[in-house]
Amino acid sequence: MRNIKNSQGFTLIEIMVVIVILGVLAALVVPNVMGRAGEARVKAAMADLSAIDTALKMYKMDNFVYPSSDQGLQALVSRPSGFPEAKNWSPDGYLGKMPKDPWGNEYQYISPGSNGAYDLFSLGADGKPGGEGEAKDISVAEL
Repeated sequence: MRNIKNSQGFTLIEIMVVIVILGVLAALVVPNVMGRAGEARVKAAMADLSAIDTALKMYKMDNFVYPSSDQGLQALVSRPSGFPEAKNWSPDGYLGKMPKDPWGNEYQYISPGSNGAYDLFSLGADGKPGGEGEAKDISVAEL
């Protein structure tokens, strides 16, 4: 049998030193990792906007116009009704499903009409127009 007097373990001092070291490492690493989450969301939103922009261009190639603001981005997922008519709408659609921005909000799409231009953007983390940092609007025009 083993004698309890001869068993070895960690002393309280050794455990405290390890805890302090882990605390220092956490204090250095966590702020760097947490700051990157915002950047990652912005980059994900930009990638989504680029994919939606490409789908809109494919839609226009098939139908000669962009979907109206009323038809919205849903016209890329299912055949739109209303004007302008999507005569050559692809049976496979242009996007499998409409993504939400990384903050859980809908992407914004405004098509002012006949000039062929459109605005495509995310309202950022706050879901409101304007803002700074992570709350800044992200537009396809910035790509």
